[in-house]
Amino acid sequence: MPSFISGGLTLDYDDLTPPGGAERTLILVHGFASNRLEGWRRTGWYTALERRHIRCIALDQRGHGQSEKPHDPAAYSRLAMAGDVLALMDHLDIGQADLFGYSMGARTALQAALDAPGRFSNLILGGVGGSLIAERSRPPGNPMAEAMRAADPDSLTEPMLRSFRHFADEQGEDREALAACTEASNPPLDQAAMGSLPMPVLIVTGQGDKGAGDIEALAQAFPYGKAAILAGCDHFSAIPHGLTKAAVFDFLDGIEDDPWGR
Repeated sequence: MPSFISGGLTLDYDDLTPPGGAERTLILVHGFASNRLEGWRRTGWYTALERRHIRCIALDQRGHGQSEKPHDPAAYSRLAMAGDVLALMDHLDIGQADLFGYSMGARTALQAALDAPGRFSNLILGGVGGSLIAERSRPPGNPMAEAMRAADPDSLTEPMLRSFRHFADEQGEDREALAACTEASNPPLDQAAMGSLPMPVLIVTGQGDKGAGDIEALAQAFPYGKAAILAGCDHFSAIPHGLTKAAVFDFLDGIEDDPWGR
């Protein structure tokens, strides 16, 4: 299994080039409590990208999958996780690529684009909306960390927390590492910098994604932002859904026609 070093951690990844070569490269960044195989291979993305002649690169984010899993919250800053994406590109000698992050992976992907905007041709953010940039009051404590550490997942009464906990258990993830990931301290995203990103940005989120917030509002935060709102999808069902794949491929195919009028 290929791996690379970033910030002193060994991280695993897949690098799949279709037979006959690739027309473009897409880097995939999975969400919280997931991993590259569950988030992208099992949901059909590897096969779909091969059929589209797209080189597919997917990493296990730190704390997830087969990558190293520190238990220190300081290891999981958004800057560090975005740095892993850039380090992987350096490791593979990739100057520029398309980038797709889902849920927590969308935060990682956005930070990577903010840190190195010239390295990404197109940016796709899935499973997120206006709540990504809106100020919000946090409940006392850390409910997600508590859910990861709960002795009995069935004792959790909040459906989303229970879903994430069961998902983490199904994947055999290190729940203490996941708890630490949620305890990382991160500043708000730089909205001024978001407003100057040069690449087209697609927000692709299920209409029933309760935690996303206003999907159009997030798209409007970018100079070349576009929203694809997926009818009948929620946070968990959107990633494997054919509507998501259609929206992503339509977005990538349309870049040559420059619908943003640049």
